[in-house]
Amino acid sequence: MGKSFIYHGSYQKIKSPEIRLGKNTKDFGIGFYCTTIKEQAERWAIRYSTPIVNTYSLRMNEQLNIWEFKTMTEEWLDFIVACRSGKPHSYDIVIGAMANDQVYNYISDYVDGVLTKEQFWALAKFKYPTHQIAFCTQQALSCISYESSEEVFYERKRR
Repeated sequence: MGKSFIYHGSYQKIKSPEIRLGKNTKDFGIGFYCTTIKEQAERWAIRYSTPIVNTYSLRMNEQLNIWEFKTMTEEWLDFIVACRSGKPHSYDIVIGAMANDQVYNYISDYVDGVLTKEQFWALAKFKYPTHQIAFCTQQALSCISYESSEEVFYERKRR
């Protein structure tokens, strides 16, 4: 795979990404999260008073343990449920669709038995495409190089 660009939405310039242990459980577990969709990084950034989108070049190391979900599948769903429950995994990098807040509510309802798997899939449609890459180990972070940062001015859309 050649060089490509990825984006991370934040409140600050991040020249040296780190994997920080936090109390929040995320779709693909602990990691530094980026996306190939710049507009999505902007949506992540506007949650902060100073929204910054960091751009990185990516050179994937095929020697790493990488799991890519090409589409939202039952395997994807099961993996997110496990990660959001705090279960660790052994992947360096995990790539796939993002379970936004609405989809996560559906996941919670599925886990709690409120929804069947069929009902979950009927509801789990995104309004716009999503994408995330979780860099879960130090070796994974060596695949990215800082390029630039910019403050974004993004009109918040009312729902």
